[in-house]
Amino acid sequence: MRKIWVCCICILLSIPILQAQAPKKRSSAELYQALQKLNFLGTALYVAAHPDDENTRLISYLSNHVKARTGYLSLTRGDGGQNLIGPELRELLGVLRTQELLAARRVDGGEQFFTRANDFGYSKRPEETLTIWEKDLVLGDVIRIMRQFRPDVIINRFDHRTPGTTHGHHTASAMLSFEAFDLAGDADAYPEQLSESEVWQPKRLFFNTSWWFYGSRENFEKADKSKMLSMDIGVYYPLRGLSNNEIASMASSQHLCQGFGRLTTRGSQEEYIELLKGDLPKDPNNLFEGINTSWSRVKGGKAVGDILYAVEKDFDFRDPSQHLPQLLQAYEKLQMVEDSHWRELKSRELEDLIAAVSGLYLEASADYAYANPGQEIKIQIEALNRSEWNMTLNSVKITDNAEGGQGTTLVSNQKANLELNLEIPKNTSYTSPYWLVEKGSLGMYVVDDPKLIGKPETPRAFYASFDLDINGMRLIFKRPVVRRYSRPDKGELYRPFEILPEVTASFTDKVQIFDEGKPRQIEVTVKAHRDNLKGSVSLSHPDGWTVAESAIPFEIANRDEEKSLLFTLSPPETENEGEIRPVITVGGKQYSKALVSIAYDHIPTQSVLLPSTAKVVRLNIQKVGEHIGYIMGAGDKVPESLEQIGFTVHMIDPNDIQPGSLEKYDAVVVGIRAYNVLPELKFKQQYLFDYVSNGGNLILQYNTAGRWAAAYEDIAPYPLKLSKDRVTDENSEVKIIAKDHALVNFPNAINSEDFEGWVQERGLYFPNEWDPAFTPILSMKDANEASKEGALLVAPHGKGYYIYTGLSFFRELPAGVSGAFKIFANMISLGKEKLENESAIKG
Repeated sequence: MRKIWVCCICILLSIPILQAQAPKKRSSAELYQALQKLNFLGTALYVAAHPDDENTRLISYLSNHVKARTGYLSLTRGDGGQNLIGPELRELLGVLRTQELLAARRVDGGEQFFTRANDFGYSKRPEETLTIWEKDLVLGDVIRIMRQFRPDVIINRFDHRTPGTTHGHHTASAMLSFEAFDLAGDADAYPEQLSESEVWQPKRLFFNTSWWFYGSRENFEKADKSKMLSMDIGVYYPLRGLSNNEIASMASSQHLCQGFGRLTTRGSQEEYIELLKGDLPKDPNNLFEGINTSWSRVKGGKAVGDILYAVEKDFDFRDPSQHLPQLLQAYEKLQMVEDSHWRELKSRELEDLIAAVSGLYLEASADYAYANPGQEIKIQIEALNRSEWNMTLNSVKITDNAEGGQGTTLVSNQKANLELNLEIPKNTSYTSPYWLVEKGSLGMYVVDDPKLIGKPETPRAFYASFDLDINGMRLIFKRPVVRRYSRPDKGELYRPFEILPEVTASFTDKVQIFDEGKPRQIEVTVKAHRDNLKGSVSLSHPDGWTVAESAIPFEIANRDEEKSLLFTLSPPETENEGEIRPVITVGGKQYSKALVSIAYDHIPTQSVLLPSTAKVVRLNIQKVGEHIGYIMGAGDKVPESLEQIGFTVHMIDPNDIQPGSLEKYDAVVVGIRAYNVLPELKFKQQYLFDYVSNGGNLILQYNTAGRWAAAYEDIAPYPLKLSKDRVTDENSEVKIIAKDHALVNFPNAINSEDFEGWVQERGLYFPNEWDPAFTPILSMKDANEASKEGALLVAPHGKGYYIYTGLSFFRELPAGVSGAFKIFANMISLGKEKLENESAIKG
């Protein structure tokens, strides 16, 4: 066979590399399935709004049964939701959910894409959604992804015809997909994209319907299904020993921060899709019917297919390496195909298959998980041929100054190891999510490089290019530089190799509340990302505030070590809000970023660089009481916020609650969604009620309606029914309807100004029915809706008070919203007016 030169071309939106994951180690069965997918030239795109919206059953069915290239376009990264497994919210939650989506796609075989839309929180109407999202920009992103991914069929998760019946983001995602279906093939629509892609007209658009959209199974049975296709997504895969719906369950269980861990399911199950645009397939079970998905679809592809179909027909499961000459022959012919889309896409798949059947192991592992621009590091190279075919490593190259291994013969099952010195160019960008580099708006992220739009994550900075001669053909395989290491309690681990600044700094508290005019020490933690770091830190502050220290010097001997510096910050006398920022000077260069690591076992560790800032608030706030008991629910930062205004917070394990054990607290606060995630609370209800009856204040923050057993319906000492009512406009008018109630008068007078500056929403899951014992305190509404009075309810019970609130304190307190602190202090202090008066008289 003659030698030819072939380069691996990395194209936008191509099959994602599993960055920082252990390399794929495929069985013969998995190689056979990869070959089947290689021989199917059809593409499907599933479209919805958020992480967890996707139907993993259908994505898995299309990828694993139909063998189609299948993608999921989530318009947002889920930034506006809650987090059941950790403290990450907003943009950090978006990073976590992005990685959970990628983990799900690694299970179900799909690919993942995003637009620049920011999940700003719950939206009741698609019109509001599309205004905040900047419709033209998001529509352009959807069109761009369709043109680059080139799907034959598109499936919407939601119905574009039913605005107002579900989350506005949901309906908006379907409306945008419906509109983009035609515009993707129109050269006059977003013509600036055509310098990087071509127009593309999908063949069919479907809506993934079910009985749920019809209100009941009975209604769905009666529905006209003449434009529907159905598929049994419970099909069993003998080669995998799994049913499709088992795979789907494992994929959706990757959404752990949303509490989606679940049992696997199996058995026959029908899935329906309704045709919205395009021609209806004659086969009611085949959405690709009538679309050429064979190699003959591509000019010059038949010659490739003739070889690969024969390999598939006679696949050698015992020794797949026997097919290497045929695969190389097909690869050579594939390079003659004129259609660049299919040539580059299928070349990538075929390269992976060639490496896998020959047992080729290629790795580039750094001696540390990160480096700084301008630094030199060592890269350990491993190349191993585990077949009997002839292979030569012509060279391995990372950059122009890091190359080696020339002419190394790869003897069967004999490792070739070498070490390269990699000098990181000084202009190398830091590793961080690309959509967070610039400050975005409420509804949109800023992405300056259009080539990044749609990508799930930032491309890695460094790849090792292995130049190999395999049985007479020359190919280049690219592998991301990673960090491979081990831990005694974990075994072998992989981490992304990242580029970080030489120093970062962070505040211990992101919000500093000054409830008195006294100075306070502010802790700044400096972290070194190289050895022998020396510099100084000053504190930038707003007008009216003063800092005693102009600059504080520091020295740190070893990377990853931290040093805490204390600045004395004095507030103004009057109420004031502002922002402080550390300015780190090292070698004449200034730094002001904070490094946030997101580390969970089910995703690769993520490094996020954000502006290092803290909000400072001079707040004239009064309070009565000192000791607060806190029962943590799904996770929030309310306890830290309460400590900011002088309360001492004691965390309570529900299992430790016994008769009388709560009496020492001035108030007991129950965290968000506690009744959704703490089943043991059902055994402690009476103790909580007894605490109130004996004079305590019990404050319950929001719980999700309908997600607990019947035993949880009695969460209050009087009848109280939760609903899905919410007010999503954080600027909506709030009326105080119980103006004489102590809760809005003692010890802080609450007025309309205390509802200014709220973030994301007013509140959620308000009760809509309650016993007359409750007093509603507030009234609020979104535009064009009736007023809702369930945001804050108070009921006396014995000597104390039971308070239920759906106000989003879990967002407002960590954001430093002054009015939210005053209201919370009043809830804790409720009923203590007499105690304060008696204390004053005695004094």
